[in-house]
Amino acid sequence: MNQEENTSGWDAIDQAMQQLYGEQEHKHYGTAIPYILGGPDPLNGISAYAVNEPTPHWHFVTYGFSELYDKESDDASRSGYGFELTFRLTRCEDESEPPAWALNLLQNMGRYVFNSGNLFQPGDYLDANGPICLDSDTLLTALAFIEDPDLPQLDTPNGSVQFIQMVGITCRELEMIQSWNTRSFLATCESYMPKYVTDLMRNSYADIPAVIQATERGIEVDGSSTAFLFIQQLSWESPRKKMLMKNIPAKLQIGAKQVTLLSSILRSRIAKNATLSLIGPNINIVFEAGELPSLVETDREVRLVVNQEAVNEITGQLRPQAGSFEVASLDKLRIEIVPTQITDQEGNVIKTIG
Repeated sequence: MNQEENTSGWDAIDQAMQQLYGEQEHKHYGTAIPYILGGPDPLNGISAYAVNEPTPHWHFVTYGFSELYDKESDDASRSGYGFELTFRLTRCEDESEPPAWALNLLQNMGRYVFNSGNLFQPGDYLDANGPICLDSDTLLTALAFIEDPDLPQLDTPNGSVQFIQMVGITCRELEMIQSWNTRSFLATCESYMPKYVTDLMRNSYADIPAVIQATERGIEVDGSSTAFLFIQQLSWESPRKKMLMKNIPAKLQIGAKQVTLLSSILRSRIAKNATLSLIGPNINIVFEAGELPSLVETDREVRLVVNQEAVNEITGQLRPQAGSFEVASLDKLRIEIVPTQITDQEGNVIKTIG
């Protein structure tokens, strides 16, 4: 870094880490070629601290989601995207270097944010659609996001910066989070993973009776915080636009991978008079609580008003297997479940659901 360059944002992160770990010598991994000049890595750098409590682990912190140098954005209250990511990963006591895959994972998060413009917030979750560490036998295939328990929000000359910690979770844990909410679920699991340290080799907390019971109670009391469910295999076929096919019901098609989760969230959302939007490539399907079931279509959205009877009729037949059924209360709406193919990074089919 040039000595004359304004590094106030970078310095603020350094100072926060120094307050936490003192003068501990840490590992820092910078970027040789800046992203704006064609480099492959969007983050300016990642630091890793070797921590012994509550269990030996690496504590990573990113540099680059916030404004590290001069203020460039128009929002004076927030530095850049307003956050930096952290990640805690179990460490062998004789391990002198953090694993490269963890650094790559954090850079991939940077690519996602920089390319999509979608920001992470505490309470978010992300399905990785495969192991968070490629070519490993880990059950962790998704990420949850929560406030870092040791790093409070920073006020820097460029605006505020929040430290958001990534936590590796399993597929079943993700489904529990989606049916309930991230913060409450992670709090339920905190005694099993203090400070939310990610352990690639752990078993799923979704098998622990106390976690199952707490989640079921939470869903009943709080409902689901999932208002939007992104589904790649989602389509809508409407015969109502064809004059000769007025008596044929509309058809909602959905992939088998999502139906169990959809069933759980739909029951939870409608029971609390909250909407659930299914976001597909070309259509949005909105479920809304109401006394009289009805169906309203536009070019980009279908709104399904459902009562408890209609919800029971739908969820009672949603199963992760190919097939179809009619919903009598919604003008004989036909719901078709189609197989979902899970592929690896090369596009090879490794599993078929339904």
